[in-house]
Amino acid sequence: MPERKRFELDDYIQQIQNGPCFICEMIAGRLNGNHIIHQDELVIVFLNKYTTLYGHTLVAPIEHREHVTGDFSEDEYTVLQRKVHRVAEAVRRTVEPERVYVLSLGSQQGNRHVHWHVAPLPFGVPFKEQQLEALRSQNGILDIPESEMADIARRISENLK
Repeated sequence: MPERKRFELDDYIQQIQNGPCFICEMIAGRLNGNHIIHQDELVIVFLNKYTTLYGHTLVAPIEHREHVTGDFSEDEYTVLQRKVHRVAEAVRRTVEPERVYVLSLGSQQGNRHVHWHVAPLPFGVPFKEQQLEALRSQNGILDIPESEMADIARRISENLK
């Protein structure tokens, strides 16, 4: 497992609250440094750049929507959840975790573009460090080399097919 590095939460908050939507910027090709796993007419799938869990992947609709259920019809939401399920299974097959968490986070104050986290919990994490604790950045984020991030993205992409 990679070592951890310090995460500057205040800098991150400043960036997401005052900058353009990072998901829309990535879709438009104006944001570098993200490892895109898959993109089609409905979703973009990419690795979490600031992860605490190895293989942590995000799934977002291409269209900028801000409310996880309110901005979708039931049919649209169901189609998206099928995609999230496929991604979660690809992540599970790639990193073989104890559990895969699937959740939607974000806020009207930052990270407004709806997205789902597919966060694989590795085996051996003590129970009190699981669930939301496993996602906290206060203990740092994983320091994964770019080449390894590219390899993880490639392997998840292969398992998505």
